[in-house]
Amino acid sequence: MTDLETLRSALREPPAEEFAEPDLGAIMTKGRRIRRRRRLATGAGGVAATLVTVLVIVGAVALKGSSSDQQPLPPAASAPAPPPSVPAPAPASPTITEAPSEQPFGETIPLGVKGEGGRELVLYAFAIDEPRMPDVRFGLQVAYRNQTGEYDALLASNEFKGSDRSFGFHAVDGGDVIQGTFVPVFGYFAGPAARITSTVRGKPVEAKAIPWSEDPSIVLFWFDGAQVESAGVLTPLVAYDAKGQRLTK
Repeated sequence: MTDLETLRSALREPPAEEFAEPDLGAIMTKGRRIRRRRRLATGAGGVAATLVTVLVIVGAVALKGSSSDQQPLPPAASAPAPPPSVPAPAPASPTITEAPSEQPFGETIPLGVKGEGGRELVLYAFAIDEPRMPDVRFGLQVAYRNQTGEYDALLASNEFKGSDRSFGFHAVDGGDVIQGTFVPVFGYFAGPAARITSTVRGKPVEAKAIPWSEDPSIVLFWFDGAQVESAGVLTPLVAYDAKGQRLTK
């Protein structure tokens, strides 16, 4: 007998035991349960697949936007070079040696000295408006007075620190030859001075003192050039009031 005939004979033989009648209701219920689980699994898988698809699409859009719409960042700007160091301004000088262009502030005072071309030397105050020196409002000027009434300035001097009207001596300068003319030592005293004296090599000298026309509490003074050749030889300046009381140490 061939293998095929053996197989056919086995199929024709009746089963060893009887099979129970199939429970169709249980089989259908079990089948629905299996289909429901498959459906839920399929639904979950569909949602997951949908989310994956959305993420893929969003990612594709983001990548597309980043690649096409977004412009590349410019290269980082280099740090600016530090500004060149600026040297600190030189300390203010106690005097102004260049002639100001302002007109006399108050009356002019003849010094009794003739200079170049026989012109007369005069002393007068001039106004100052300098933001860096808010408490300095005037200075002194020695100038030529021309026959036309105009002035050719020679030497100016003013306070540079604090108030121009603080008690004491201010703007003492002079003792220089300018434009061929000797400019005598001059200055002013803020206070009720009636006399101003000093010594030069142990010899007493006295200045000519006149109250300022704009403020009598300011006394303008100057020394005779024959007695005082420079401000450096005065040791020291002394001011007295009308009663002869010494105002300075």
